[in-house]
Amino acid sequence: MKRPTVFAIFSISICAASLAVAENNWIWQKQQPVRAVPQRTAKPQLAPAPKSTPKVAVALPNYDEETATRLQIFLDNNDFGPGKIDGRMGEFFRKALVSYKHARSQFESGVVDQWMLDQVPQTFTTYTIKGDDLAFVGENPSSHADQAKLKFLPYTSMLEFVAERFHSAEDYIRKLNKDGDLDCDHLEVGDELKVPNVLPFEIEKIKEVQLKPNKAFAARKIYVDTKERLLEVFDNDQLVCVFPVTPGSTALPAPVGTWTIQGAATWPWFRYDEGMLNYGVRTDQFYNLPPGPNNLVGVVWMGLNKPGIGIHGTNNPETIGRAASHGCVRVANWDVIRVKDLISVGNTVIIF
Repeated sequence: MKRPTVFAIFSISICAASLAVAENNWIWQKQQPVRAVPQRTAKPQLAPAPKSTPKVAVALPNYDEETATRLQIFLDNNDFGPGKIDGRMGEFFRKALVSYKHARSQFESGVVDQWMLDQVPQTFTTYTIKGDDLAFVGENPSSHADQAKLKFLPYTSMLEFVAERFHSAEDYIRKLNKDGDLDCDHLEVGDELKVPNVLPFEIEKIKEVQLKPNKAFAARKIYVDTKERLLEVFDNDQLVCVFPVTPGSTALPAPVGTWTIQGAATWPWFRYDEGMLNYGVRTDQFYNLPPGPNNLVGVVWMGLNKPGIGIHGTNNPETIGRAASHGCVRVANWDVIRVKDLISVGNTVIIF
């Protein structure tokens, strides 16, 4: 089996847990694939970890915070996820930039051409808190037993809502608004905030659906690189997207091998079973957690043909690529909502 060589930006946090579909209806972005780079060979069937993707050592210019934010927005808008937007040129920014250049057969350096910046002529915009936004913010008890009694697991603050909407770190939203009279920890309807001018994650447009096979994407394959903590989608030799992920943990790593996406759904319920999460053993001591942005599997679940394992969203996007998960491939909600539109049920998933 041939596998193109790029930064595999797919960390499939294999959550060793089951999923149920929501019974209630709750209110809810594509990029043209481009030519990838040379191929490398992976072993068939079990697809044991091939040789690590060579890291491309690039020197990143020391851009100021606003320019770094523009570049993060450019990469994010083109489905090469730089991680959370924070005005910093860190690990996943470098990986996204190199992957973007690699996919387009450009010289893999840290140089940023002016045309990239020109795609984001306005770095920041404003967002005004609306009354309808309150439907997604509320109390969220800490115990799973109490969470299971709810019908929806909302954001716990309006700041969390705004930060996720604009793919940002909460502290960055605070920083952008520090010179105003706003108290970002106590936002109210009518408050206007300065935010990154990225294509927003519009949670109110997410509809509860079970995804069906898409013939146009039938040949696509998903690669999850557990070392680089990246997820990438290929259409034959064309790279479609790259996003950072969290791929399991030492105790319950993402299962290396070749799998298939058996089903996918938005607004998933989650069967919280500590036996399954900690030891991979299903028990009768569990809680069915309702859908919502603070559900442990986020706003999308894509189940593999391995019980309890899937690619899914998260209730804590700032830990993507850094904190361990319970075996599933965990992706930021603003990224996973795009991944589901770029793949199909039935696609091959290769974890290595």
